[in-house]
Amino acid sequence: MCTAATYKTKDFYFGRTLDYEFSYGDEITITPRNFPFKFRHTNGCNNHFAMIGMAHIADGYPLYYDAMNEKGLCMAGLNFVGNAVYFEPKNGKENIAQFEFIPYILSHCDSVLQARKKLENLNITNTQFSDKLPCAQLHWIISDKDESLTVESTIDGLKVYDNPVGVLTNNPPFDIQMFMLNNYMALSPKQPENNFGKSAELTTYSRGMGAIGLPGDLSSASRFAKVAFTKLNSVSGDSEGESVSQFFHILGSVDQQRGCCEVAEGKYEITLYTSCCNADKGIYYYTTYNNHQICAVDMHKIDLDMAELTAYTPITEGKVLFQN
Repeated sequence: MCTAATYKTKDFYFGRTLDYEFSYGDEITITPRNFPFKFRHTNGCNNHFAMIGMAHIADGYPLYYDAMNEKGLCMAGLNFVGNAVYFEPKNGKENIAQFEFIPYILSHCDSVLQARKKLENLNITNTQFSDKLPCAQLHWIISDKDESLTVESTIDGLKVYDNPVGVLTNNPPFDIQMFMLNNYMALSPKQPENNFGKSAELTTYSRGMGAIGLPGDLSSASRFAKVAFTKLNSVSGDSEGESVSQFFHILGSVDQQRGCCEVAEGKYEITLYTSCCNADKGIYYYTTYNNHQICAVDMHKIDLDMAELTAYTPITEGKVLFQN
């Protein structure tokens, strides 16, 4: 289970939580412009936009969970179990394997507008990376500073939705998630007025009562509503420090704590990491479950014309700063 969101102040920010019971050995991975991308069913590319994100590197190939490219286009894949359907390669289509989807879009496109054009003839195939790494059941959010899309490959084919809230979680399908926001249209960050009835003398007894009814459980539908409300009502300054801090607070509203979501006997889903990409500056910020200090990797501090991947192991243990 995961949550992705966008946020804009002076710069554009994009990120996600990755919620699971174990890690695959994720690394902050920079793919430079001349890394040779090979695609299973279409022409590869040896020169493309550089990108940075969180990936599991398998046999020298970056399997990205979330990433941004040097032009400010961002993308993340989130679990969509039970609804994701991929297909055999089709004649006349641009056939891209599920695990290639993020690298393909980010290597070729500099905006959501360009990505939208690529999606018009795209077929996401059921080609596995390997016997040990079958296709993950995912849907995706693609965003830049101007707009966001949600992409879902289902039994009915490839669906592309405009995403006006810039948020994505998991099931149900995106159009249903958006419809369910109608249930919360009366919520507000302001204190409520008494509309219950003229004869009932009702008063607010606590701050925050304008948002009574906003869900707080860990289900994907509830997280969608919670993070959308939090993001759409968030206020921060334009500085990098204020913006990044606020972004982590937005996704922190749906953090998963160990013990609250049991997936098997003694196994619990937790927020393994939270990311925040400054898409204008090419900086990938992150925190991990046991390390809430914000860490960062700047893609522009390496030579982006190289041909080899550069990977950084996340810092997973935090340190306490004693002030006396």
